[in-house]
Amino acid sequence: MCLAVPGRILRILDETPLFRRGEVEFLGIRRECSLACVPEAREGDFVIVHAGVAITVIDEVAAQQTLADLAAADHPAVPLPSALPASEPRDASSR
Repeated sequence: MCLAVPGRILRILDETPLFRRGEVEFLGIRRECSLACVPEAREGDFVIVHAGVAITVIDEVAAQQTLADLAAADHPAVPLPSALPASEPRDASSR
């Protein structure tokens, strides 16, 4: 499974189109990321980053909601159902 997370661009480190990169902050953790796929991104923008590459620009509301959803998935209020063995298919009536 792949996971992409939102972060805020703190500063642009290189503006060369193919090698464009910046410093991005994820909940207080700063990482250098490629910005080559988001030439429109500017300092202060939120981006979705996967494997060190910013893949899209999002607004702050969407970024905050995504972070809240990830936090909720890490600590769900309702316990998640345990996985059923492959030999026991689940039907719609058991939901």
